[in-house]
Amino acid sequence: MADLNSTVVEHSLDASLLVRVSDRVRRITSPNAGPMTGAGTNGYVVGERELAVIDPGPLDEAHLEALIEQVDGRIRWIYATHTHRDHSPAARYLAERTGGELIGCVMDDDGHQDLSFNPARNICDGEVLTTSEFTLEAVATPGHVGNHFCFWLPEDKMMFTGDHLMQGTTVVIIPPSGCMLKYIASLEKLNDYPIQFLAPGHGHVMGEAKSVVTSLIRHRLMRETKVVSGLKTLGKTSMLDLVKEVYKDVDVSLHPIALYSLWAHLLKLEQEQRAVQENQLDQSFEHSVWVLQ
Repeated sequence: MADLNSTVVEHSLDASLLVRVSDRVRRITSPNAGPMTGAGTNGYVVGERELAVIDPGPLDEAHLEALIEQVDGRIRWIYATHTHRDHSPAARYLAERTGGELIGCVMDDDGHQDLSFNPARNICDGEVLTTSEFTLEAVATPGHVGNHFCFWLPEDKMMFTGDHLMQGTTVVIIPPSGCMLKYIASLEKLNDYPIQFLAPGHGHVMGEAKSVVTSLIRHRLMRETKVVSGLKTLGKTSMLDLVKEVYKDVDVSLHPIALYSLWAHLLKLEQEQRAVQENQLDQSFEHSVWVLQ
């Protein structure tokens, strides 16, 4: 919802199935373009001889059969950054067709999960896959959703970010599994890695990674400042009224989506004992009443 003015490495999303973004990495874009997915969900094929696929996307058998034909049966590992329905449903099909090991992390269903995803094992933070061609490290990055992971490719100084970070826009944080406090901490965690390139789940590969991450943290904290200011201006208020104040700079057609991130900001302020919801039993956007502490 906000242009972060990040430095883009690519200048167009090629319509062909596999687009090379580095010596070790090719991008696949699923045919699920839309308002929330942009040009489609990006998956990545890592390696040349034994391949890892990250986020194969939603289930589209024709698209996946074309991918399988191009990679010639070399898929060994299939990762999901998280189990939202635009990222992981294809993973099960790809595993069944290729014998690749399905790897990721499942969580309790919050109404947004791909229930078909059944990994061979739940991945852990810091877990490393080492091959003769590349290394992939799992980096736990909860925030967008509780089971989100990024994957670090040190040979290319590239981080595959799924929906933790997207090019040109901010991701939606949907409580209760989505958590703004954890999200910002997970962004800060990325700065522990010498990243040069960010390979997002939607949009282009980006350079100047540290600047992009720092700008995103700043953007989120600036929005938080607007939430606090809005609460000062309106006093006790519902989220429906508060979103109009806090997201004045966003088209009103996007306010129904912005409500979720507003909720996440409010919950962060509540965790920090800076705001409180007065009627805790009513979680509706219309009737929940929030006030500064």
